[in-house]
Amino acid sequence: MKNTIKDKVVLITGASEGIGRELSYQFASQQVKLVLASRNLEALEHLTQECLQKGAETISVKTDVSSSEDCKRMIDLAIGKFGKIDILIQCAGISMSAPFESVQDLGIFEKLMSVNYLGIVYSSYYALSHLKKTKGLIVNISSLQGKTGFPGSTGYSASKFAVQGFSDSLRIELKDTGVDVLVVSPGPIATQMNFRKFDANGTISKEKQQTPKKNIMSVSTCARLILDAIVRRDRELVMTFGGKLIPWVKLVAPRFVDRLVANAVEKFYAEV
Repeated sequence: MKNTIKDKVVLITGASEGIGRELSYQFASQQVKLVLASRNLEALEHLTQECLQKGAETISVKTDVSSSEDCKRMIDLAIGKFGKIDILIQCAGISMSAPFESVQDLGIFEKLMSVNYLGIVYSSYYALSHLKKTKGLIVNISSLQGKTGFPGSTGYSASKFAVQGFSDSLRIELKDTGVDVLVVSPGPIATQMNFRKFDANGTISKEKQQTPKKNIMSVSTCARLILDAIVRRDRELVMTFGGKLIPWVKLVAPRFVDRLVANAVEKFYAEV
């Protein structure tokens, strides 16, 4: 692994927490050069110092990926510092927890698309010419909800379907350029995103975290699987057996999949 990614320039959005943070730690120990981006500058600067201590040359860039201008500035700063980008990992994201019928602020759908989908579009657009020079890799963190809908997550699931469609289309367009596109579809991961989501009123609510939960992957395991997929330059990483089965089962038993997902979501939030 070290021989494969040593000295690569890796840019990670959403780096201040969750999967992005853990990927930053794991990459830092591999002698890469890191560009870490997030809206949370305080957490980002603390993470940058930790990665520097692990031996990775690292810079932080305060970035709101829903802003095209911020994404351009992020890419420009990365190139200005390191002269290239080898791997673009797009982890920034927000979620929701509200039945569609209960939504009072339709603006949450725009916000979800702006961060989860358009953030990926903007960063990919400004990074693409540089990735072509290095025959690099775009890594888009999606979700099992980009494969099938989940109750209470209409806006989030739609944004992840958009990520999947954009990524698949871009991969085809880039097939002769040397640039690859990897889509990562995790199931439940032990991150704060599970408990900090848009509610029906359009505010970020913090649900009471119930731990330990069964059948939930640790963030360190998730990041390790992503890192392995990056080294292999995979095109797709679906992290659960059920997630791999769902597209096939939906072809013959779509109503069964709907019931299965509904029961799984209810069980997930009921577990103590």
